[in-house]
Amino acid sequence: QVQLVESGGGLVQPGGSLRLGCAASGIMIRFTNMGWYRQTPGAEREWVATVKSSSTTYYTEYADSVKGRFTVSRDYAKNTVYLQMNNLEPEDTAVYYCNTRIYGTDYWGKGTLVTVSS
Repeated sequence: QVQLVESGGGLVQPGGSLRLGCAASGIMIRFTNMGWYRQTPGAEREWVATVKSSSTTYYTEYADSVKGRFTVSRDYAKNTVYLQMNNLEPEDTAVYYCNTRIYGTDYWGKGTLVTVSS
């Protein structure tokens, strides 16, 4: 059974940093595309970043709104994907979700809240 558990959210001042984690079970992140999304109340869930894996390499993609500030990384030993968020802005305030799609089925974690405020 695929399970994703996010962690690392919290309150941070504008310009600050946070690192979110997504611990996966039931899959091996080394061979699985993993994504980060975020959602604010009343809004659609918004794609933030993706790390795509192949048998030989991987690459990352970022939404324009976070490009240059957010970085996705992976720890294979911990089977965990991270989202390093720097230079945070109030507009980054949202619940952040981890996602993967296996044979056409989307799996989501429960999310972790990030609040950027002074």
